[in-house]
This record gives sequence, structure tokens and C-alpha cells, in this order.
Amino acid sequence: MKRILDCRASDFKKMNGQDLKAAIRAAEGRTLIAEVIGSLFPLYPSVTNVELAAAFGADIILLNMFDVFDPFIFGLEIEDSSKVVYHMKEMVGRPIGLNLEPVDPSANRLEELIAIPEGRTATEKTLTRAKELGFDFLCLTGNPKTGVSNAEIAKAIAMAREVFGEEGLIFAGKMHGAGVAGESGDEIVNVQELLGFIQAGADVILLPAPGTLPGITLDSTRQLVKFIHQQGALAMLTVGTSQEGADEGTIRQIALMSKMAGADLYHIGDAGYTGIAVPENIMTYSIAIRGRRHTYVRMASSALR
Repeated sequence: MKRILDCRASDFKKMNGQDLKAAIRAAEGRTLIAEVIGSLFPLYPSVTNVELAAAFGADIILLNMFDVFDPFIFGLEIEDSSKVVYHMKEMVGRPIGLNLEPVDPSANRLEELIAIPEGRTATEKTLTRAKELGFDFLCLTGNPKTGVSNAEIAKAIAMAREVFGEEGLIFAGKMHGAGVAGESGDEIVNVQELLGFIQAGADVILLPAPGTLPGITLDSTRQLVKFIHQQGALAMLTVGTSQEGADEGTIRQIALMSKMAGADLYHIGDAGYTGIAVPENIMTYSIAIRGRRHTYVRMASSALR
């Protein structure tokens, strides 16, 4: 299996979820995922936010706030909306994944929660539809104020594994508290919950990157990442607290702390501007974890390769 660093569009087309996981593992901590909201008006109307994130060096794109029953990416007009994901993958030549949210109606609320459409929640119906739409992987997590709990994430992982099968690729975990009391800051997750995620079938575990939540340090994150690796899973350290809109020095610091903590994948969120990180910060993050060589090659590679 090639390292993801060496993979091009034609390689990604041939991969199932577990192939992509192997390519990420082989890259030894040099894989960058950019999260975007495709359903919002893009930063520049001439291109989609997906294209812009890909152009600035993201290896993988993660769609947030995407309704599987109303599939739509602003700036991409096609007649058959059910083909929007396939078409977007052809345009950018990168794997594209989807966030779905395992909302817990019984969660102990930290703040007033918001209602979200059924097509963004994690149910058997939405998981099945996500597979039909052609997503390369699934991410089970929560946006702010949605009431997504660790207990519901564990249930959704098992359901997703049933729907996507053994070849599917499942990410799961939290970037922040998502409005649930007792699951924020340095209490966001414990070792037993991590073990539950992995045993339920998660391939990649999300954790907040050091410095992105109160109390989340390099040392504490390193211990959790080490545990995840011991269980055979990969770790993705996330920037989901709007620091994707911070200065480039902050991005470099988070990137290097995440590298020292043992990250396999690095995530940068969608709230730098509306629906996308500051594009320069995507490039800065990429250069920090793997240098100009792999960053520029990813930025320049044609989707026809």
C-alpha cells in the first residue's frame, strides 16, 4: 500500500475505506484533513469551499452540516443531486467524508441545545443514505450545542459498522463538548469510553489537539493517543474550536504539539471564515507537519493523475 503522501486521484479511486486507513498509517503522521461546510455560500463564489480547501493542501475533505436527504454543495450545480459527492470527488481528486451527529436527547445539558435536521443525525436510515451517496468515510461527532454524547457515539459506531461493513472507514469522537455537561475540557473523554469506541468498530478516534480546549495539554493528549495506538486504532487530533481562524504562529504551535502527541491525522475545522478554515492556515498546517515538498505536490497535483 502506498503512503497517502504518494497517492493521487487515480489511487484514491481504487481504495476502499480500509485501504485509505492503511495509506494514512503508512504516512507516519503526515495526513491533513480539512473540514468544510459545503452547503453555505463559499468564501469565493467562483469555486466551492471543497475545491478551495483541496487547493491549499488538504489530503482529505470532511463535509460538515451536509443533509443526506437534501444533498447539496453550494457552487456545484448538477441535475442529479444524488451524484453530488461522486462529482465533487472527480473534481478535486481527494477522498471525501461526512459528519453525522449521534444526538442524545437525554444528555445532561451544559447549554441550550439546537435542533438539527434528521439528515444530519446518525440513524440507520441516514447511515444507509450516506453509503449510497458515495462517501469514502464516515465521521461520528458533534457540532456545538447539538447534545452529542460519548454514549450515543458508541451506539452509532456499532450501527455504522453494520451498515458500512468491514471495508468501511469510521472516525468517531469529540472535538469539544457539543453542549453536554461533564464531557468538555479535560473531561471530554476517558480511557474506558475510548476503548468502547474501538471495540464498537471505530478505526480512527478523534481527540481535541493540545491547546484547543481548556486543560488539554501535550502530556494528557499523548497518553490518550498512546492508548489508542495500543488498541490498534489511529488518532486524529482536531482543531474544532474556531482556532482555524487564528494566526499562523498559533497553527504551527498546535501542529507541532499534535505531532509530538503522536497524531496519525491532523484536522482543521470550518470556522476560520464561514464554512472553511483560513486557507493560508490549511497550507501552514500542512507545511508544519510535512514540509513544503509534500504540501506543494498535494496542492499542484491534477485530479487527472
